[in-house]
Amino acid sequence: MLHVVEKFERTRLSAADWEVGALDLIASQGVGAVAVEALARQLGVTKGSFYWHFPTREALLKAALERWERQDTDHVFGQVEPIADPRERLGELFRRSGREARSHVIYSALLQALDHPLVQPVMERVSQRRMDFLARAYRQIGMERRQALHRARLAYAAYVGFLQLTLQLGMPRLDHAEFDAYVEHVIATLIPA
Repeated sequence: MLHVVEKFERTRLSAADWEVGALDLIASQGVGAVAVEALARQLGVTKGSFYWHFPTREALLKAALERWERQDTDHVFGQVEPIADPRERLGELFRRSGREARSHVIYSALLQALDHPLVQPVMERVSQRRMDFLARAYRQIGMERRQALHRARLAYAAYVGFLQLTLQLGMPRLDHAEFDAYVEHVIATLIPA
């Protein structure tokens, strides 16, 4: 009887459970791996339970991408925006960004799927929000608008490039101390004193 109860409880997944599962698949295998059957197997349920929450795979993918986008905003920007000093805010953004490993892996996988019609608009919004945040902080430091935008592009390009080198090109990963030293070097290089 206990086995039946456990199985029943496992099949009562929420839409959020499916979304998180889809993000896990994106992180480990890419956007193309998000399939109802594979995800049901990973979650230990039948694919029939999927249809209680989503009419199609695309609806799940859209919801999962929106979840990731909200988390990107809440977990990183939401925590650094209250910092009054723009130099400190940028430094903390760079440090926090370095600690969000799962989000980086998902971001990197989404970069590889920019031709997907659901991925492309999400990545545009996320990138624009990040660029706006960076440019605004550089303006608050005292840079003129054009210079602030150039510095924001440089900072964002450094982030994307680092992800590409480590996650897609397989460059050797830095150990914790080396990575911390790298982040501090980025901060010293990209945030004017």
